[in-house]
Amino acid sequence: MKTQHEPIATSEYQSVLDALGRLMDGLYRGDTAQLQEVFHPKASYATASGPELIQLSVDEYMKVVSERTSPEKSGDSREYHVESITFAGPSAASARLRSVMLGYHFTDFVLLVKTDQTWRVIAKVFHGTTLNEGN
Repeated sequence: MKTQHEPIATSEYQSVLDALGRLMDGLYRGDTAQLQEVFHPKASYATASGPELIQLSVDEYMKVVSERTSPEKSGDSREYHVESITFAGPSAASARLRSVMLGYHFTDFVLLVKTDQTWRVIAKVFHGTTLNEGN
């Protein structure tokens, strides 16, 4: 099976990077208003880092973020690295990020969709290990 996709403009990579930057900045500062702009209202958040799967809606996740001390207020440095961005077409992309905050190493898989000319996170799935566990 052969498929052919239109080339993705460099500006789209930058737009996805910008969305990821807003995501990570919102997480770092604990800014739920900013995060709600970055997340699609129907987005899903999930992790299987612990013994059970945790899957939350955006509203449920915003409650978690609002109730915890932000990495910024905890004195964490703002560390993250975008390892890859892959496009599945002009309106779907995935990214892999690594970050350190709240005493954990995180690997995030972020799926994004472009709606109304804006890239938004539709799913965030991650794995975290404590800093002393390594990654």
